[in-house]
Amino acid sequence: MKVEQKRWSSLAGWKPDGPSKLDINAQFVLLFGSRHIIKEGKLFEDIRQWYPNAVTVGCSTAGEIFNTQVSDNTLVMTAVSFEYTRVKETHIRLSEVKDSLIAGEMLAKNLSDMNLVHVFVLSDGLHVNGSDLVKGLRKALPRSVTITGGLSGDGENFEETCVFWGDSSESKAITALGFYGHRLKVGFGSLGGWDSFGPERQITHSDGNILYELDGKSALDLYKKYLGEHADGLPATALLFPLSLRRSNEEEGIVRTVLAIDETKQNMTFAGDVPEGAYARLMKANFDRLIDGAGGAARISLQAINSISPDLAILISCVGRKMVLQQRIEEEVESARDVLGEKTAITGFYSYGEISPFNPGDKCALHNQTMTITTFAEI
Repeated sequence: MKVEQKRWSSLAGWKPDGPSKLDINAQFVLLFGSRHIIKEGKLFEDIRQWYPNAVTVGCSTAGEIFNTQVSDNTLVMTAVSFEYTRVKETHIRLSEVKDSLIAGEMLAKNLSDMNLVHVFVLSDGLHVNGSDLVKGLRKALPRSVTITGGLSGDGENFEETCVFWGDSSESKAITALGFYGHRLKVGFGSLGGWDSFGPERQITHSDGNILYELDGKSALDLYKKYLGEHADGLPATALLFPLSLRRSNEEEGIVRTVLAIDETKQNMTFAGDVPEGAYARLMKANFDRLIDGAGGAARISLQAINSISPDLAILISCVGRKMVLQQRIEEEVESARDVLGEKTAITGFYSYGEISPFNPGDKCALHNQTMTITTFAEI
């Protein structure tokens, strides 16, 4: 397995410059960049010339990860050549399949093969119910096939996100990569690092990923009360105060972030399901725990590949973490690097949702406000 990386910025162009070493041998290329660069598409001509045989996928972001550097308004490219592994791309437009559960099932069926070992999915970040997307993928895939990925971003704008495959860059779409061959080892891990505060309240009225009431009262009113002066900046400021959700029979909860609010209907739309009967509690940032969480996710990702040194790691972290950590943002990537080692190529992006099991052996789920890491190695 060989990996080659470049990053484009308006000031420096492509760096490092020079010819590609993988060229026709590259099997897939990952692209993470700002929405405007992805939609414009001019730089894709360079990539097609460098890697004419590669399957190319990517998405818009809320920040790009290149090695241990985090940047905005750039395009990060990672080309990969496998020795024993085959890849296949599939995609779905939401204009054709509006139900996220069915979309997940169809993507899985398009990739189905007895040699399939892993699916990496990149989705629209604003119009997909990520929980249902993951449920659909899980439903149609064998339990032995693992799933990771993320929801595309649009900085702190929440206006439009897009995904990329081949020659197409589109909003309201989902793309997925299937990896085939049992010489490929894929690790994954996902951790948060937020602190809970305030009382735990029961969700008494919700519909899928739309929350109406907590303890029989308007959830939006309660949320604004806790946010205080931050309420004026909704929905963006909701990234600073996510909700921890826990079903009554579960000890470990998942985190959900607000994507939109509706003042007229007095509801809040989340990236994934907020089921009735579950318990919700507000969370706030703990800087050191957020950074330590990234290192923890890296350690968990190595467990699934028996601590083999990975050739590639894809880091998907939440835009809310980026807003909180600000100038300390690169510390969470450096924390992951310290665990993964210097030989591992690192790429990734800041997202509107992360897709992964918490630990090896767990069910895949949609997360918010986590650092999620996928590691690849061939043996």
